[in-house]
Amino acid sequence: MLTPFPLFLAHRVHDFSPFLGPHWGNIGIRYYGLAYLLGFLVSAWLLKLYARAERSEIPASKISDLMVFVVLGVFLGGRLGYFLLYQAPNFRADPFAVLRVWEGGMASHGGMLGVAVALWWYSRSEKIPLLHLSDLIVSTAPAGLFFGRVANFINGELWGKHSQVSWAFIFENTHGGPLPRHPSQLYEAALEGLILFAFMQWRVWGTDVVRQKPGRLTGEFFIAYAALRAVGEIFREPDAGLSLFFGLSRGTFYSIFLVIAGLLLVLRKQR
Repeated sequence: MLTPFPLFLAHRVHDFSPFLGPHWGNIGIRYYGLAYLLGFLVSAWLLKLYARAERSEIPASKISDLMVFVVLGVFLGGRLGYFLLYQAPNFRADPFAVLRVWEGGMASHGGMLGVAVALWWYSRSEKIPLLHLSDLIVSTAPAGLFFGRVANFINGELWGKHSQVSWAFIFENTHGGPLPRHPSQLYEAALEGLILFAFMQWRVWGTDVVRQKPGRLTGEFFIAYAALRAVGEIFREPDAGLSLFFGLSRGTFYSIFLVIAGLLLVLRKQR
């Protein structure tokens, strides 16, 4: 069991404000909102680059329409996924809690499902192959994951397990207790964000996988995200009040289904 550290070994206390600049109660510019905005802007910018380089079947004039579908998929899927996957009892007791967005709560796995539905809808309306759309979107998704995890750290949420490493933070101001913890949010930002982003961009620009093997990149994204998420979960404190599945955290358990979906896409026969 860890004991409080002497003063000369004190770790930094997390004291970041979740707001950029002045705010009035819960009203103000939140870093979490800026993270989503930056993620969507980077995604739209990359899609335009793909179109100019003729690596995309999406006309540049249609990218803004696609982003509307993606934004709706992320928010509706992420919000519903948070309550269904992590807060099911509370959702049954108070279903209108899903509308109180100022209280926070998003799930990345739910967001992926929401985007899948949005892309299916957009694919049917614009007659663009679904797997081509998904390959392009997943190649941009790690940027949003990176900004989101950094915002998690600034908010002081989803902190890691107790640790004595010199870079640990004390999250007492956000109910993390008096002992230092891994800044697991930053680990996940590096894993799910930077590393996965570099891999996806190498596959888009360094290979012809998007045009030659539709769906392959989506499958690789699912598998890589699941593996990197599982690594990050090693350092992350399990969500309070949620039971483990077969000794696995919920994030790791739900990622198993991504691995299955990813393998099906990677191993599927190309037409």
